[in-house]
Amino acid sequence: MNFEVILGVIMPFFGTTLGSACVFLLRGAMPDKLQKAMLGFASGVMVAASFWSLLIPSMELSAPMGNLAFVPAVAGFLLGMGFLLLMDKVIPHLHLDSPHPEGVKSNLGKSSMLMLAVTLHNVPEGAAVGIVLAGAMAQTGGLGVGQLLTLAGALALSVGIAIQNFPEGAIISLPLRDELGKGKAFLYGALSGIVEPLAALLTIFVAAFVEPILPYMLSFAAGAMLYVVVEELIPESAEGKHSNLSTVGFALGFVLMLILDVTLG
Repeated sequence: MNFEVILGVIMPFFGTTLGSACVFLLRGAMPDKLQKAMLGFASGVMVAASFWSLLIPSMELSAPMGNLAFVPAVAGFLLGMGFLLLMDKVIPHLHLDSPHPEGVKSNLGKSSMLMLAVTLHNVPEGAAVGIVLAGAMAQTGGLGVGQLLTLAGALALSVGIAIQNFPEGAIISLPLRDELGKGKAFLYGALSGIVEPLAALLTIFVAAFVEPILPYMLSFAAGAMLYVVVEELIPESAEGKHSNLSTVGFALGFVLMLILDVTLG
């Protein structure tokens, strides 16, 4: 495993960790306007990444199927959406500013369920990075994987996710500061992102044995990521005042991911 792959795996975790460190830098809670803009920004990055880094490569890899080239993209996308929907119903978690926990009933505290909420949608982000890295490392074969997925493109995806993880780390750690103290709040925020490199490494390992279904795995990750955007990020950013700032943030995140994909991919 070369340096570029290692960097791609751990970079999103660094983004979350740096965001969590805001508990040591900001005196009060994150301003509502900034939070709205950051949620919109994260949504823009994830939507753009889902299309250019995952769904489009999935269809390109399936080109030999002719008119049925859409099948892996559609099937994987729906499976990814369905998987996150199931996890959302099963895993106990609590979204920011929501008084009611979701998932099965449990005795977990508020801080634990807040962390689980962020962890839940960090898994598909890590898997997305892992599958693109796995495709880039694969030898050119019948699917032409080595030509369509590059390490530069994988790093572009990793950088984009790391950037949008920064506000996520801050959003999870800052509300916990008064309850847990700065140290524990930082630790909880950082730990919510540790699943990303773990998911990436697991995906790389699995993909090495199932290269023919890489198009399905790419679109699966896209479906899971878009579920998080539609179910969580956009509704949270649109609630209350200043929703227009989330729209501006979305546009900036979308454009940034487009630029990264073109210049680095």
